[in-house]
Amino acid sequence: MFLKTTTIEAKKMIGFSTKTSLTNDQTAKIWQQLMPRLKEIKNAVRADLFSLQEYDFKKFNDFSPSTEFIKYALIEVKNYDDIPENFEQFNLPSGKYAVFLHKGTFADFPKTAQYIFGEWLPKSEFELDDRPHFEVLGDNYKGHENTESEEEVWIPIK
Repeated sequence: MFLKTTTIEAKKMIGFSTKTSLTNDQTAKIWQQLMPRLKEIKNAVRADLFSLQEYDFKKFNDFSPSTEFIKYALIEVKNYDDIPENFEQFNLPSGKYAVFLHKGTFADFPKTAQYIFGEWLPKSEFELDDRPHFEVLGDNYKGHENTESEEEVWIPIK
């Protein structure tokens, strides 16, 4: 479901990353690194977590389940002054985003993606921009296997 378009300011984030694909999904590894260490982060902006993807923009139109991309498990911080050991820094650039609500399990996500990229985007006045895509896992996120789980899906547009 489409929620809105909005422009965000740049964000400072910390967490962990891995190279992955849909067929060789390594996402659990970075969340297993981040979650037990959240209490070490003293300057978080809020409790929301970010599941972020960096794609090779030139190859995005040919995306397949075996296409590799960089996946991040992140939290926004006020600054990089007190970063726990071994955490990576990530600077999310400012820009315009289309925001959607995904409700359901991870297995249901292809339906949401099909709506965004197959229906909404082609019919909109926007085109995909070459910036990170991300999901915000807030208060209504109940885990990737919970049918009542909700997350915001942020798609970069111009």
